[in-house]
Amino acid sequence: MLRTEAAPAEVSLAQAARADRILYSSQSWQDATVATTVSGIVFFPKGEIPKAGWPIIAWAHGTTGIADVCAPSFMARSDRDKAYLGAWLEAGYAIVATDYEGLGTPGPHPYLQYKSEGMAILDSLRAALKAYPKTLRNQIVTMGQSQGSGAAIAAAYLAPDYAPELKIKGTVATGIVAHTTRLNGAHQEPVQALYSDRDTGGNTAYEILYFLGTVRSIDPAGIKPEDYISDAGWPILEKAQSTCMGGLRTFATELGLPVDQLYKRSIKDLEAWADATSDFPDVNIGTPIFVGTGLADSDAQTVTQYNFVSAMCAAGDLVEWHYYPGATHSTAVLRSRADSPAFIEKVLTDKPVKNLCPTLVPPGPLQSPESRVGE
Repeated sequence: MLRTEAAPAEVSLAQAARADRILYSSQSWQDATVATTVSGIVFFPKGEIPKAGWPIIAWAHGTTGIADVCAPSFMARSDRDKAYLGAWLEAGYAIVATDYEGLGTPGPHPYLQYKSEGMAILDSLRAALKAYPKTLRNQIVTMGQSQGSGAAIAAAYLAPDYAPELKIKGTVATGIVAHTTRLNGAHQEPVQALYSDRDTGGNTAYEILYFLGTVRSIDPAGIKPEDYISDAGWPILEKAQSTCMGGLRTFATELGLPVDQLYKRSIKDLEAWADATSDFPDVNIGTPIFVGTGLADSDAQTVTQYNFVSAMCAAGDLVEWHYYPGATHSTAVLRSRADSPAFIEKVLTDKPVKNLCPTLVPPGPLQSPESRVGE
């Protein structure tokens, strides 16, 4: 831990007794000899501290953007995340929430690079346990949504070798954004297109984050935007470096630029290079995984989520998967709380979790969003 400070009320949560911003050391995901700094925040529950300390949820956030101003520890949380994280605080869990490498700290943000994000989570836990030894308990569940789903799974995947002292008991992942080429014979459903027609306004916003974050992070000095981005795409590139996801999607919708007009030359070679670093080399995860998928999720398509779960099942992982009819990428988060608290209680008390892999079925056609009270 390099520094802590009391977080201002606007970035805290109503259910927190207190919140501390943190700055801690980590290392480059590409070069273990290079030190990095990462920011984040720790939320502490109200009430008397248990004798062994509060158990920890390591929260991995969804896509906020790649600009430094998009670091979640410096922004008010969304209403959804306030409700979701607040419920876990009320249930007696402390929350350690990294911003990830390069968000609010020097260097590019390696967006969707599983190794960078997983290491950022694990080092945030190491730092927090050392800084708050009588307050936090080394009993951890990694948890994430969207971008954070892959990060939370990555932390569990990397922990045995990278941070074996951490007691990762399980993972909760909703709206999975993760890929692997190690399928072990797993059934895979065909993916028709990377982007859904339902969200044409946001497609180019996600694509520019992919180029600037996932692709450029593998070689920031060598991959130059001016070599690939078209004149028509330059405004959204500039916007992405100063604006967070909500504003970026609005800008992309107003711009109306299709993804295939963002580039002036093919990036297929860069995509292959980026895939080689961002895809999980295997999915041999030694701790249980809870997965929640909204069947109306047009952002992280239901088929790609199924394919990753299918690969985890084929690898012999213990997966408790759930489909939520009519739930979107966002609403599946709160819907999953119908099932995830029982999962967490089981893994933290070393009770058996039922492996639902034998009953895994494809999600079927994308559903229409269902309006539900409170979402």
